[in-house]
Amino acid sequence: MRHNQRVRISAKVDYAVRALVELAAAGAGPVKGDVIAARQGVPANFLENILSDLRRAGIVASQRGSVGGYWLAAPAETVTIADVIRTVEGPLADVRGEALEDLDYPGPAEALQAVWVATRASLRTVLEEVTIADVASGHLPPVVGEMTKLAGAWERRPGRA
Repeated sequence: MRHNQRVRISAKVDYAVRALVELAAAGAGPVKGDVIAARQGVPANFLENILSDLRRAGIVASQRGSVGGYWLAAPAETVTIADVIRTVEGPLADVRGEALEDLDYPGPAEALQAVWVATRASLRTVLEEVTIADVASGHLPPVVGEMTKLAGAWERRPGRA
């Protein structure tokens, strides 16, 4: 049996969120990309590319030079984890690159579209509620606490062989 690609958080998304949390914690002043990379233990060149994506999206701003660096261009309270994912990787959920609402399954697989849409809605329940400010402050929305208390939430479940 072949295994399907699993839902995963890529290094790019993880590094982007961590960089934004660093900027939120730093306040209004610029922070150099290599400083963020060192603090978070991430590759500096990869992080610079991610910060460029975030700058193009208007989430961060930057200035070159000895007093330059990056800072949040949007208030941390308005930037959700979902916003970051969409900026650096695209939609929260799709199938083979197709939008879920455009899928059309024949016969007995017809209900599968609803499963994929429900999966996207489930992701949105958390990712559109948690902001960069929430993570930086350590005060997460109640939905996160509720979800982490669900039976099995902290357990990794192996696939079938």
